[in-house]
Amino acid sequence: MSNDRERLIKDGEIDLTLLCQGLWRQKLLIVAIAMAVSLGAIVYAFMVKPVYEAKVFLQPPSQNDVSHLNYGRGGVGLVELTVKDVYDVYVRHLQSESLRREFFRKVFLPSLAQEERGGSQDWLYSKFNAILQVGLKDRGGVGSYVVVVKLPDSRKAAEWAALYAEMAGQASKKEILSDVKSDAMARAGNLRQQIIDAQGVALRQREDQIVQLREALLVAKSINLEKPPMILGNASSEVFGGMNGSLTYMRGSKALEAEIENLQKRSSDDPFISSLREKQAALAFYSGLEIDPKVVSVYRQDGGVELPDQPVSLSKTLVVLLGGIAGLALGVAVVLIRLLLVIAGPRKSV
Repeated sequence: MSNDRERLIKDGEIDLTLLCQGLWRQKLLIVAIAMAVSLGAIVYAFMVKPVYEAKVFLQPPSQNDVSHLNYGRGGVGLVELTVKDVYDVYVRHLQSESLRREFFRKVFLPSLAQEERGGSQDWLYSKFNAILQVGLKDRGGVGSYVVVVKLPDSRKAAEWAALYAEMAGQASKKEILSDVKSDAMARAGNLRQQIIDAQGVALRQREDQIVQLREALLVAKSINLEKPPMILGNASSEVFGGMNGSLTYMRGSKALEAEIENLQKRSSDDPFISSLREKQAALAFYSGLEIDPKVVSVYRQDGGVELPDQPVSLSKTLVVLLGGIAGLALGVAVVLIRLLLVIAGPRKSV
């Protein structure tokens, strides 16, 4: 070994020619290591299944898709929902952890074998996160998102991508419709209270009017005025029109008695309340407001979901080729380390 070291080192420098000769002498070791690594690469290439990638591109809904959500909104204290408002809710659900967990429980876990489902749930969830991803694809300033699923089964990958987008749509649509219903119920509650208040005011006004007429009746009886006085000339209409307040008694006792009786027998003040019928119609509208989920869309799918026909993982030929190159490099590295250890070994004492 001392002789080998002395041959490799001349004047304190490594002789590259002899180093290359040393590599050549141990070529069988290099070949053996390269073949071993290549064999491992061949086994890996034929054991690992190819992975296919399916993508679903998502865009904001059209104005027509959200128009049904704005029935009864705008101008009545309820702000109209815009396309951005609706799409923001969808994107929030699309990226939410709760939706990923739901998909993990309802779709991913049932697809596994029984023994696989019994493993670590954290490890399985990490594996699922690597399979399904959501990203942003900005196209022309419009927020376009993409759902990417990577699986050995191309058909299942496409189905999962579309299903995940649909589940996000269902969750966001449910939230939006619930909010719209809550707004309608709040509006109906306000209208109901306005109607009740108006009816209460009308009742109290009628009661006050009866009291005023009774007092006027006492005055008319006290002066034996049964009928309103006859006034000739153009001033008559003005006098009769002004028989209110302190002059109400001038209508005469008979007219006052008839008016009091009529007010007491009135079963409802609704016909005499201004704008009451409009409020009642609006109350009926908001109380019965129901939006068919089928006529509302919270997102649009940009194109169809095509089945991927090319795997995104490395091809078998490339894996074997890279394995051979890596094995050859490893073999050379091992032999070089052996030679350098010889160089770095302890020198023989003089």
